[in-house]
Amino acid sequence: MRKAAALGPGATIRLVSPSSPIPKSKVEAMTALLEAEGYRVECAPHAFECEGFLAGLDANRAHDLNEAFADPQVDGVLCTRGGYGAARLLPLADLDVWADSGKPLIGFSDVTALHLALLRRGRAGIYAPMGITFSVEREPWVYRSFLSALRGENPIPNDAPKGQTLVPGTAEGRLVGGCLCLLCDSIGTPDALDTDGRILLIEDVDENPHRVDAMLTHLIQSGALRNCRGLIIGEMTGTDDRVDDKIGALPWREIVRDRLAPLGLPAIIDFPCGHMRQMLSLPLGLEVRLQADKGVLEYMEFL
Repeated sequence: MRKAAALGPGATIRLVSPSSPIPKSKVEAMTALLEAEGYRVECAPHAFECEGFLAGLDANRAHDLNEAFADPQVDGVLCTRGGYGAARLLPLADLDVWADSGKPLIGFSDVTALHLALLRRGRAGIYAPMGITFSVEREPWVYRSFLSALRGENPIPNDAPKGQTLVPGTAEGRLVGGCLCLLCDSIGTPDALDTDGRILLIEDVDENPHRVDAMLTHLIQSGALRNCRGLIIGEMTGTDDRVDDKIGALPWREIVRDRLAPLGLPAIIDFPCGHMRQMLSLPLGLEVRLQADKGVLEYMEFL
């Protein structure tokens, strides 16, 4: 696995919108934070366009990403938000150029589709807050984690919450994963999730309980978890509020326990990442150690 370059003060970060649309005002707080830390921030030409539920035409969104990774004056690529649409760009993306550039792709949620494509090409990215994320105030450790991840330092502050033990044990491997629905969508594609010898991160937002069950079942029955070494479950944010009265529901934590605990892999749940109110920034593709008994994830290497 090739590490992306760490981003120190003076680096140029370009904001891109691979998925849903966003008003420019929603990235002002992120821009101010980065500039206060000594970064140069610029916006891609089509970053604030809107085409239905997409941030502009596929061709324009893909062009912005391709240009950001090809431009020697750009050091890092930060997504403005998730939503939907990133996977549509994969046929238009110069993915080998992205991977060879050494620039980190930063984002989570729908950006999972792009992270998977880069991981397939041996390049690490950062599953982290996006432009929109800091339009809402977060805990101090969230900002410290984000900036540490950019700089290639330990991204897990001592005061960040730990996970809860689902299945005890210790496992080591490269960290992969992201948003559950995107992980499932990738199966059967050239950029499918690969958990062989790896630690898998799973989280999602606004999915019905029965859909969480269905997606976890699909991961298991597809064989996608056959050689996985350990599991980190963040939160199925909003799932317990999305009950289909015609079907009924179970709490999402019970669904996760029912589906994943029988695998016997070291596993933790409620780890602070992704769509949770407070989240860590987690570089993907790097070697980590999961100590499920303690609810702890440790990085064995950094960007």
